[in-house]
Amino acid sequence: MKGDRVEAVVDTGAGGTQTFEIVASRAGRRIEVTTARGVVEVTEVTRGGTPVRTGRFMASRLIALVEHPAKERDEARVEVTTRRSLRSGKTAAS
Repeated sequence: MKGDRVEAVVDTGAGGTQTFEIVASRAGRRIEVTTARGVVEVTEVTRGGTPVRTGRFMASRLIALVEHPAKERDEARVEVTTRRSLRSGKTAAS
């Protein structure tokens, strides 16, 4: 979804770090994260599955991988309600 982004913080050695950011820049694109053989791959993909841009990071050097979902509109809310049932006849003191 447009606006999705992933931040990757990588250890560059000698106590330094570098931050990379991959963003779904257009409507219909998404971010996919895969891990295989010690490599973490972050890819921006079109609706049809064609990769647009890719970042590859050695898993041993990766300090943090933070996924930021796109912000939703204010009207798009999920309401959560909790229903409690009381058992009749039994109390905690009995």
